[in-house]
Amino acid sequence: MENGTASKTIIVTGMSCGSCAAAVRGSLLKVEGIEDANVNYATGQTTVVCPLGGVSEKKIIEAVRKAGFDVAKSADDRRDANAEALAWRWRFILGVSLSVPLMVLMVLRDIPYVGWIELILATPVQTIVAYPFYKGALKSLRHLRANMDTLVAGGSTVAYLYSLGLLLAWTFGEHEAGHVFHGYFETGAFIVSFICLGKYLETRARGKAGDAIASLMRLEARTARVQRDGEFVEVPIEEIQPGDIIQVRPGEKIPVDGECIEGRSAVDESLVTGESLPVEKKPGDKLIGATVNTDGSLICRVTAVGKDSVLRQIVDLVEQAQASRASVQRFADRVSAVFVPVVLVIALLATLSWWGYTGVNGEQINWARGVMIGVAVLVVACPCALGLATPTAIMVASGMGARRGILIRDAEALETACNIDTVVMDKTGTITRGKPSVVGCYPAGELSETDLLMKAAAAEAHSEHPAAKAVVNYAEKQGISVPPVDNFRSFAGRGVEGIAEGTHVRIGKPGWLRETGIELPAEKEAFKEVAGQTSLAVAFDDDFAGYIVIRDTLKEDSVSAVRRLHEDGLHTVMLTGDSETAAKSIAEQVGVDEVIAEVHPEEKAACITRLTGRGARVAMVGDGVNDAPALAAADLGIAMGSGTDVARDAAGIILMGNRLSGVAQAIELSRATMKTIRQNMYWALGYNAVLIPLACLGVIHPMLASAAMAFSSVSVVSNSLLLKRRVNLQTT
Repeated sequence: MENGTASKTIIVTGMSCGSCAAAVRGSLLKVEGIEDANVNYATGQTTVVCPLGGVSEKKIIEAVRKAGFDVAKSADDRRDANAEALAWRWRFILGVSLSVPLMVLMVLRDIPYVGWIELILATPVQTIVAYPFYKGALKSLRHLRANMDTLVAGGSTVAYLYSLGLLLAWTFGEHEAGHVFHGYFETGAFIVSFICLGKYLETRARGKAGDAIASLMRLEARTARVQRDGEFVEVPIEEIQPGDIIQVRPGEKIPVDGECIEGRSAVDESLVTGESLPVEKKPGDKLIGATVNTDGSLICRVTAVGKDSVLRQIVDLVEQAQASRASVQRFADRVSAVFVPVVLVIALLATLSWWGYTGVNGEQINWARGVMIGVAVLVVACPCALGLATPTAIMVASGMGARRGILIRDAEALETACNIDTVVMDKTGTITRGKPSVVGCYPAGELSETDLLMKAAAAEAHSEHPAAKAVVNYAEKQGISVPPVDNFRSFAGRGVEGIAEGTHVRIGKPGWLRETGIELPAEKEAFKEVAGQTSLAVAFDDDFAGYIVIRDTLKEDSVSAVRRLHEDGLHTVMLTGDSETAAKSIAEQVGVDEVIAEVHPEEKAACITRLTGRGARVAMVGDGVNDAPALAAADLGIAMGSGTDVARDAAGIILMGNRLSGVAQAIELSRATMKTIRQNMYWALGYNAVLIPLACLGVIHPMLASAAMAFSSVSVVSNSLLLKRRVNLQTT
């Protein structure tokens, strides 16, 4: 959120279409202090943006109730798609079992009291089966609104009451001998039944579209083996606290986030991070809750539980994405806000026009024809499809991404990723493993390799940079005792310095040491230069002491990932602080189009700005603290999962795993999602634009109109579900 603002999330219940969501949003925006509100009709989740401490939850709930809806007391009270679908199925079965006999009676008109039999069959449909529509319509009427329930209840009621009037007139009035009763009870009954079938199918499909959160929550363990009084005992997961020591046996699920303190094993993290192969774990490594320990026994110290765990944070991000609102949805909201009132007016005008048309032509006014045309207009119009067009696609996309370790922060990130044409990648930890190793040590003059490594490692011991860790690890493997260092200072992107055993030690980029006035020989004069290696210059007391050469290795999927980006039509750029020679060597190996080398951390954001300045739509991929400004400067920030929280906060998309291929997958997913949203919008708008005029012209029978309305929203949700087949999120 922007500085000074906060978001509050509630679950709104009782919405039946996009018009309802528009009404809730309109009511919330009238509350003083609320800056924006996103209402997701598909899930009921509503996010309100307001100043910190500016609007109480009580005022928010009052605004929702003022619009005619209610708020769930907790997230657990949100509507259950399965239970809702079963209720609609029961209503459809009851409705169609009574409607089919009505259809049969249309043929058997000479049966005595056929009209009254039809009334007996139609009344339960109109009262019991259609009850939810009447309830919603009356509620909206009390708040001077109209919604989908108004259209369904209004259309079916007109058909029912008109038929009842005809029946009473036929029974108690005069009519010609042999004249049989002809009403429209079956029309009203089939309207309700078809809409119930549509709601059943829509609710089922919507449940499938939004099952990502439920499936993620099912990953949580229910119990854990915790150390109590020197023994490991099984306790409910709710009793686990940070700092507890737990045991995870082979084949068991790691119950909570923790740090391995004993044992070695391979852990299957595929369900959380999307990594296809098990990851080796040893003491000191982090463990993620809900992942599976495959072959070894691990003793772990708990680091996070509940809402602080990685799994819950993933769930929060998925919910945040599903609650967000794409820009295209704003148009749909404006249409939904006025859709039903406009349809009511059109239906009335169509009815009056048909009455007037038959009367002007000298014919007897065809009252029944006019009524049925009005009914057809009411029931063919579908505001639901508009309300479902965007949120269902986002629900499916965010769920698909989460299952493959691709976390989408919001709909805006999806929209932005769809338009990206340039991908900028940091080298270390993104293209390469980020775990370099020392491949050579070249002391100057009479200095021994041991002295060079000992003091260089002392200076690097306090640095978190991968190159520093490589030097320290190499020294320790050589059996060198690393002395303490005083007056340590780090210069981001350049090097470090400190006092080790009375010697002023500097180690870092050759260019930085030259800037401090130290004369250095060219690397090629000090050792045999090999492309792709990086040299660290070392100075003792302002004198050149030697070079330490390190080399990082490519990730397994870097070459195929860059190739996939090119296949998607994207321009690739590698951004690194390494020398031009080392950078170009890596770029040639992976096939990157452009290299920007010798860039200091504080200059990365400026490089991104220059790229965007020349018209490029840039995604920045990085994983470290130094990448955070560049991630924020890019049109889209993509943070690798091994990165820091700072980097993640600046990113619109987070890759939980370390696979560079996730970048192409995220962009392909966003493109397919936006294409699906556009298809849904075209269908929802085109459906109404074509069928409403046809209904006005009398081309569509009310029963056919109700079937079309029922399946219009189903088609939108089904199209969103097809995303699962359209997008390949497998690694290449």
